[in-house]
Amino acid sequence: MTKKRKTVEVAPEVKELFARVLLKLKPPPKLTVSEWADKYRRMSPEASAGTGRWHTDNAPYQRAVMDAIGDPHIRMVVVKTSSQIGKTEIILNTLGYAIDYTPAPTLVMQPTVEMGQTFSKDRLAPMIRDTPELRKKVDAKSRFSGNTIMQKAFPGGHVTIVGANSPAGLASRPIKFVLADEVDRYPASAGTEGDPLTLARTRQTTYWDKKTVLVSTPTIKGTSRIEKAWLESTMEEWTVPCPECGEYQPLVWANVVFDRENWPHGGVQYRCEYCGCIAGEYRWKAQGRKGKYVALHPEREVRGFHLNVLASSFCAWSGIVTEFLSAKEALDHGNPELMKAWVNTKLGETWEERGESADDMALYSRREMYPATVPAGVLVLTCGIDVQDDRFELELVGWGVGKESWGIRYQKIYGDPLKPQIWEDLDKFLQTRWRREDGVVLNILAAAMDTGGHHTDAVYRFCLERWQRHLYAIKGRGGVETVFVSKPSTGNRVGVPLYTIGVDNGKTMVYQRLNVQTPGPNYCHFPLDEAAGYDETYFKGLTAEKQVVRWKKGRPTTAWELKDPNYHRNEPLDCRDYALAALEIANPVLEDPDAETEMPVVQHPAGRRIVSGGIG
Repeated sequence: MTKKRKTVEVAPEVKELFARVLLKLKPPPKLTVSEWADKYRRMSPEASAGTGRWHTDNAPYQRAVMDAIGDPHIRMVVVKTSSQIGKTEIILNTLGYAIDYTPAPTLVMQPTVEMGQTFSKDRLAPMIRDTPELRKKVDAKSRFSGNTIMQKAFPGGHVTIVGANSPAGLASRPIKFVLADEVDRYPASAGTEGDPLTLARTRQTTYWDKKTVLVSTPTIKGTSRIEKAWLESTMEEWTVPCPECGEYQPLVWANVVFDRENWPHGGVQYRCEYCGCIAGEYRWKAQGRKGKYVALHPEREVRGFHLNVLASSFCAWSGIVTEFLSAKEALDHGNPELMKAWVNTKLGETWEERGESADDMALYSRREMYPATVPAGVLVLTCGIDVQDDRFELELVGWGVGKESWGIRYQKIYGDPLKPQIWEDLDKFLQTRWRREDGVVLNILAAAMDTGGHHTDAVYRFCLERWQRHLYAIKGRGGVETVFVSKPSTGNRVGVPLYTIGVDNGKTMVYQRLNVQTPGPNYCHFPLDEAAGYDETYFKGLTAEKQVVRWKKGRPTTAWELKDPNYHRNEPLDCRDYALAALEIANPVLEDPDAETEMPVVQHPAGRRIVSGGIG
């Protein structure tokens, strides 16, 4: 006999309760980072020209980058980019996605602690405040929430912001996501702990689905972190179709068309790589909706993206051209810094340093006949002195407007530094008065003397006795992180003010100036008279070194090495480096000789102002 099953009536309020519980337990719909941003992100007035909802279509090149970051099957994403493409917004959308959709311990690295604080206060906090889905998750008001400027807690995780220069911020707790911003500006070591990126990534070892995102504008070729990482990735370039023929291509500077002579008249356009058609900025940027990334190495696991400012929705081409022309003019006058910044920030490419090597015979062949020992363009004289066991080598350099320079005398003073005669001869040279082409008599304004070697205390005493005459004791230190001229210290055995000189940075400046081809600012003149010391041996020594890239503890660094290991005579380069240091320490006003100028003023380390005609 079959038993009848009883039907249990469920009250409507219980059904509603179960429905609400099941709705809460239902997994969230699958969203990519860009979909999450389009649905939930709200723009903050402090960080954007407009407010309201976020729309990825306004900058379509961001979509693939954000979605790769959110893809659980990708362990690393590299973004090598120019400025003004919204890379900070990519990071913010990723953080919003991590807080609301995939909660986990997340680390945001900025180059310094101060930059981390600025990012948190100016960008992250406003986004949390203005995006309802995030405001519900992050309690920014209660003092018991555990939230601070550098840490935001939420159910299931936290966002911790650190500076790459702070070892303490890179230690302790496990991290699933690492978002590293502007990695090319990170120090080589976080204090004494080692490479900051390596320290951060060691905190991910307990997560099988960890993810690392590296974002940066590149810097110097061969030392750029982001370039090295990108070269090991899929190497994807943003491409758009031609508005005429439809062929996909990256936007490159070589195809930008404008009239340099009549700029800004005529505007700026772009030439198709395939059909040669020329179209304006609006037509090309409208093609961005159809744009896509094309990978050179699609088989690689690390996703790497690159794009430049020509694709940017936030930057007009006319402004890019104007900045280029200004940088080109500065480069033509011997100043590469503006062009370096333009290549990095507009093209999103590394800069290959100029002046890292120089041609001795090219410099020798361009020597010129001076009308007088000291030409009329010279405003001040400085001297660089190198100390050897059997001699002093020194160079007297004249400086004019824009740090245009004239080699005046390269001289060797032989003798035993343990005996007084060589010191007397050096002092006599430093007190020599030099007659300029127009009859004006010049003293040596300042001199810098190397304290390295076997006669350190003797150099200390010699310089201390002549401090009032602007004879500076210097100590060279290598490494591009060492500033060219630091404040002096007196913590040595004699108590002489001792300047630490960043000799590598000094050599870079010397070589950049040696490669300036047009007389004027930063150009280097040399006399034809070999009796002044400017023979082939001098120029071989002046150009004896080259700048190279070496890897140290997994980090690329620049170093200066002899071009010919069998030729070790680089004293002329050192002397020119020291003469430049003397100029930087004295810091005279280099103005037009026809203008009325005051006597150069030098600041004593103790605070007294010294007004003097120099060593003589």
